[in-house]
Amino acid sequence: MKLGFIGTGNMASAIMGGIIGKKMISAEEIIGADLFAPGREKVKEQFGIQVTEKNQEVVEKAEVIILSVKPQFYEDVINQIKDCVKKEQIIITIAPGKTLAWLAEKFGKEVKIVRTMPNTPALVGEGMTAMCPNEHMEKEETEYVKRLLESFGRVEVVPERLMDVVVSVSGSSPAYVFMMIEAMADAAVSGGMPRAQAYQFAAQAVYGSAKMVLETAKHPGELKDMVCSPAGTTIEAVRTLEEMGFRSSIIEAMKVCEEVSRNL
Repeated sequence: MKLGFIGTGNMASAIMGGIIGKKMISAEEIIGADLFAPGREKVKEQFGIQVTEKNQEVVEKAEVIILSVKPQFYEDVINQIKDCVKKEQIIITIAPGKTLAWLAEKFGKEVKIVRTMPNTPALVGEGMTAMCPNEHMEKEETEYVKRLLESFGRVEVVPERLMDVVVSVSGSSPAYVFMMIEAMADAAVSGGMPRAQAYQFAAQAVYGSAKMVLETAKHPGELKDMVCSPAGTTIEAVRTLEEMGFRSSIIEAMKVCEEVSRNL
């Protein structure tokens, strides 16, 4: 087997869907383990992968293993599998706060590890993932992992010191954006627009704006200025947002998020 998952929740499903959809690895070459029977049966039915309740079975069969359990379960899972992990296998982690040094200590031997931080837009193929390989990864192996991760969105290799920043700017940030979309829709409903339509307008505006930043390579401030006509509606809305602390509240929220991630 080429790929194994320990944990088959939403993020694991997003990764599976991207990899299988892009035909990088066939479903027959993927195995997933989950103690929660309905969870593993769901991915078996959805993707046609092999499933098991035994984490050790995944390690025994797969070349690359993705630890897709919650951070608080990492130590227990590593204790279960560390004696089975072979030198040539690659371990991919997706847990905030679990550093390469911490992971190496828990495995207690030389292991090829790639620390990553994806986000939930991976569920629709628009994820943003940061990855950081340890010193045991070969260049070709790192490129292979990057291609796997690119199956569900964009990927950047970053130094490990930035991983907590990544948590705040992309890992957790969909929640901030969803809150903004919800608030925009609430305001539109207040103005008389039906709610379902309000969500469409708000979400498409955010999606299109983000696409402009990525595809035009223009500074966000320049793009903002393009919308702000003199004495117009937009500049008054921007003035009010500044008065209410819009940007500073986002910055402060992200700094708190970064600090929490650092101390996990």
